[in-house]
Amino acid sequence: MKPIAVSCGEPAGIGPEIAVAAWAALGNALPLLWIGDPGHLPAGTDIAITQDPSNWIAGKFNVLARDFGPPAIAGTPNPAHAQGVIDAIATAVSLTSQGTTAALCTAPIHKAALADGAGFAFPGHTEYLAHLAGAEQVVMMLACPALRVVPATIHIPLSAVPQALTPALLRQTVDITHKALIKDFGIVAPRIAVAGLNPHAGEDGKIGTEEQAWINDTIAALRQTGMDINGPMSADTMFHAAARATYDAAICMYHDQALIPIKTIDFAGGVNVTLGLPFIRTSPDHGTAFDIAGQGKADPTSMIAALRMAAEMAQVRHG
Repeated sequence: MKPIAVSCGEPAGIGPEIAVAAWAALGNALPLLWIGDPGHLPAGTDIAITQDPSNWIAGKFNVLARDFGPPAIAGTPNPAHAQGVIDAIATAVSLTSQGTTAALCTAPIHKAALADGAGFAFPGHTEYLAHLAGAEQVVMMLACPALRVVPATIHIPLSAVPQALTPALLRQTVDITHKALIKDFGIVAPRIAVAGLNPHAGEDGKIGTEEQAWINDTIAALRQTGMDINGPMSADTMFHAAARATYDAAICMYHDQALIPIKTIDFAGGVNVTLGLPFIRTSPDHGTAFDIAGQGKADPTSMIAALRMAAEMAQVRHG
């Protein structure tokens, strides 16, 4: 298969070391092409530097080399690296969009360093990728073998959720998720569960009115299109094993409603997937971990899972 493009992420974080650790664990079975400054990789990494992304060398850690300037100091982000980090992401997107690489896996970035060093104006990876792709609406999925969850609203205060959550947003979120389950996960007839916004899904209006006011009708309208969709469900009873067996993805109404169950079920192995892009993008579901960077303590489990999922999705999408 074609290699997975891996953008370097924050050089002072754990991104470079978990990329190398994942490569060591996966071997030649899953080729990857790391894009960044080779000087930021752990000492002793068996590197093959290339300027031709199609020329992948087995048994080596393949690097599309970029010069970021100053060396990286583990745990201390340097704004001078910001433009290099941003350019690495853009290069990875370009390679994947052109089909030179099969998918994109992004290592964690540090948004403050990017803003300070290069005026990065995006809230995070997802919004920047959507901008590069010209995608009007994208959806964040968190996935592990036992669960896939999609928050309809993400990084906003809980008090802002009822205003941000609209029938149009819920329909778009469900529609993008449904299409991705077919196109990228190979599920012919996806089953989708939708959580209620309020405790006990409003309990017939006694603990909130949004379900009765519009959520019930929105889900019913989606069901009328032929979609296998159920809800709104009480979020406190939809994530145990028996309940998870009844659906392929759960649509949640806000960030913690989605992320608490998946991080409880598989904290180390969760993968962040961006749905709605014209290319496949995954990422480990953790941050830069400056406190342990460069100490050999970083767990590559999520990066390994992200690379494997990217490869599996590419196989489904491209054959």
